[in-house]
Amino acid sequence: MDKLPKIALPALAAIILLIILISKSAVTIGSGEAGVLYRTFGDGVVTDEPPLGEGFHLVAPWNKVFIYEVRQQEVFEKMKVLSSNGLDIQLDASAWFQPKYEFLGKLHQEKSEQYKDRILLPAIRSAARSVVGRYTPEQLYSSKRDAIQNEIFEETKNIVDGQYIQLNEILVRDVTLPNTIKEAIERKLKQEQESLEYEFRLVTAQKEAEKVRIEAQGKADANRILSASLTDKILQDKGIEATLMLAQSPNTKVVVVGSGNDGLPLILGNN
Repeated sequence: MDKLPKIALPALAAIILLIILISKSAVTIGSGEAGVLYRTFGDGVVTDEPPLGEGFHLVAPWNKVFIYEVRQQEVFEKMKVLSSNGLDIQLDASAWFQPKYEFLGKLHQEKSEQYKDRILLPAIRSAARSVVGRYTPEQLYSSKRDAIQNEIFEETKNIVDGQYIQLNEILVRDVTLPNTIKEAIERKLKQEQESLEYEFRLVTAQKEAEKVRIEAQGKADANRILSASLTDKILQDKGIEATLMLAQSPNTKVVVVGSGNDGLPLILGNN
């Protein structure tokens, strides 16, 4: 070191200082992220300029950059809420969300990096309590889950829209009722199903009985009409037609003997 030229020592010190400054000033923002610039000797958080995008950036070493994930994220929440009749319900839900990119500086300045815990989760809890409180356990257990999910989404969205948070979806993953209530609802649903099946069998039997009655009435009416229309003259004509047909058949052996009581010949075949 003693042998180095005296002019090289200041240059070496300058290079080292430059490296330190660059390392302090260099900021790399990853994929799906954005940076909020804080000017220490300026106005603090920069809110009137777009956030720093992905890639390499150089900033003054006395300034700071706060990095946020700006792609869609998911947060899970387990809640105890009350139904319309005051029963405890456990609701498991998740939210798909992301910060509003153009308002990232405002979000950092007003809500901080803990915006999920300070804004989003309390909004979900408040909306869930409000919505579930309108429904009975039976509705929560069976037919209203989609409606509950949509209502929680709408109410949460109304709260967070003005808080620089973009809410994309609310998913109700599970609704857990007390065991006694769940068993009572299942028994009730089973009884209702059995009652519907019994009513269906009754209706089917009634329809079948009505069908049989209509068929029997139809046959009775047909026989009555036929009996009323069969006169001696018609029967005699039918007998003559049958005799002529037999006489014309080459495969029929017929012997006509005298005549019957109705004036028709007696026909004797080979059977």
